[in-house]
Amino acid sequence: MLHGMRRFGGGGAELIPQGRMSGPMPWVIAIMVALTAIALAAGLALGNAVSAARTEIEGGLTIQVLEPRIELRQKEAARVVEAVQRLEGVEAVRLVPQEELDALIEPWLGTDVTQSADAEIPVPALIDVRLDRPVDDARLSAIRKAIRKVAPSARADAQSSWLKPVFDAMRSLQIVAIALVALLALALASAVLLAARSALGANRDVIEIVHLLGGTDRQVARVFQRSIGYDAAGGGSVGLALALLAILLLGRRFEGLGAGLVNNGALVWSDWLILALVPFLATLLAMVTARLTVLHALRKML
Repeated sequence: MLHGMRRFGGGGAELIPQGRMSGPMPWVIAIMVALTAIALAAGLALGNAVSAARTEIEGGLTIQVLEPRIELRQKEAARVVEAVQRLEGVEAVRLVPQEELDALIEPWLGTDVTQSADAEIPVPALIDVRLDRPVDDARLSAIRKAIRKVAPSARADAQSSWLKPVFDAMRSLQIVAIALVALLALALASAVLLAARSALGANRDVIEIVHLLGGTDRQVARVFQRSIGYDAAGGGSVGLALALLAILLLGRRFEGLGAGLVNNGALVWSDWLILALVPFLATLLAMVTARLTVLHALRKML
């Protein structure tokens, strides 16, 4: 519950003495701030991952040579590399070594699947192409036309197209994180509103005496605003510390995955600055909510 009016005006004795961080409200705010900071960090990390991945693969193109016979597949792959290198706007062409392909599929298919000429599951040759600008339909069609002339089994796909479902899913998760931040802010304001109303009811007699002594509604509201401000600042600091600890621990866990999207989702300095503002914004929201609630209630009460 919101601590009672601590001081009337700018000085004087405390009307209702209360120790700092002594009631449930600071700890409620600490929990709200911690959850908000964690959700906000998740949203920022997802945004960084999507932006970095899009920048990296926007001009990327993958060509597969699907010929099942090894000798013919190797010849077609070499012809595709030469044909693509002659095209305008191509910055780099790389034929992925067979050793890398074997290492990628070894955990799934075993070590003997692709190393023999009579392999039951032939692995396509992969060619990584980097263009000087994002891949559009016209450029993709031109590349497909060029490679079909030298390798009928070749297939070209823009990297951004087959990763689009992943990006869409990550964007959806980012929207969920933002919505969660908004809901937590609403929950914080609601908790302050209920606590302020409860404190007003508990201190009704004191408020009437203050009015008889010449105190105004704004002065009374300022006392409640200052009280909740102390609680919110203390609770917000504790909540941010807990959130940062959780974020750092989760970050170390995700680093062990070694996935590109995870690594690209690391928080940058501006993200940490935004997280540091969470307790300040929570305190400001709590103080404004308390002031408006008290002023509205006093107009009906007296």
